[in-house]
Amino acid sequence: MRTVLPRALRLLLTTLAVVVVVFALLRVVPGDPVAMLLGDWAAPVDAERLRHALGLDVAWPVALPAYLNGLLHGDWGTSLVSGKPVLGMIFERLPATGWLGLAAMVVALLVGIPAGILLGLHNSRIGQMLVVAIIAVPTFVLGPLLIMGGAVKLGWFPVSGMTGLSSVVLPAVTLGLGMGAVLARLLAATLVEERAKAYGLTVAAKGGGQGALLHHWLRNALGPVVLIFCLQLGMVLTGTVLTEAVFGWPGIGSLLVEGLQARDYPLVQGCLILISVGYGLAILLADVLQALLDPRLRRRA
Repeated sequence: MRTVLPRALRLLLTTLAVVVVVFALLRVVPGDPVAMLLGDWAAPVDAERLRHALGLDVAWPVALPAYLNGLLHGDWGTSLVSGKPVLGMIFERLPATGWLGLAAMVVALLVGIPAGILLGLHNSRIGQMLVVAIIAVPTFVLGPLLIMGGAVKLGWFPVSGMTGLSSVVLPAVTLGLGMGAVLARLLAATLVEERAKAYGLTVAAKGGGQGALLHHWLRNALGPVVLIFCLQLGMVLTGTVLTEAVFGWPGIGSLLVEGLQARDYPLVQGCLILISVGYGLAILLADVLQALLDPRLRRRA
């Protein structure tokens, strides 16, 4: 409990700071949502009436307390475009993002753990270069390449949309491959460090074979990997923005892009708040696990 409470308080303060910064920035960036709704040829009187009806004629420091009070009571605002509650729109898209995130994490584990073990045991330079190359490829490049290969040329998967089990394969690989490469590189580095330690000689002297040595090496090397994996749970939400835009996936990321294009302030605020809270919870989980795995941090907390 002493470990969780200070970190939870920091998460709460960080979330509050994110809400204030996002609320302020969205009202000073270029672009007028009223012009997006009415068009450039709307009469000034009509524009002012709509701006007043939407509450956009109030300075952001004045409007901020009412917005924070609404958040505390579960009111995340109303979409300027659809007129629907923002929280309801987010809940409609959340299962799709959750499904994509889960599939991406499975891809990351299936790629990262075996590749990390092979690199850690054999220390292949070509393998390390391949891992770095995968990490360096951005989503907006890898996604179209997979679409061209797996959907257009081979016809194995749908080009875009959420139409069934096969439709999640390409976006999940796009999102999870880079995370798996990060896990592989970290696991390989920690395995190399563990193999250089003296306890391996003790295990061998007691008659332990390669399997026993690998068991001890992995048990000690997986600690940092678990922490990075928890942090990547938060990165899934941020990574879905580009991935969902590339594949037309109907999740939180595409909802955020739609809100940005329409200058839908309440919708963008809601999506960004959800992403920041998700990332903060992932960091909180990583901190708690680190304290549990490391007795020195647990005593310090």
